[in-house]
Amino acid sequence: MLDKNMKISDVLKKYPKCVKVFNSLNMGCISCMGIQTETLEKGCLMHGLDVNVLIKELEKFINENYKA
Repeated sequence: MLDKNMKISDVLKKYPKCVKVFNSLNMGCISCMGIQTETLEKGCLMHGLDVNVLIKELEKFINENYKA
């Protein structure tokens, strides 16, 4: 569903409640101008996080909060 090359802003546009996941990992993405161009991978690198962990957490949150 998600991949490391997706822009953070695209994830938040499609799934705005995911801001909770970013905040829980101390990624203040909402207040950062870089989210328009930064990918999930780059955001994780800047915060010393594993992009696979972020994607797993985001997908879990999406599955629990955005039911089709």
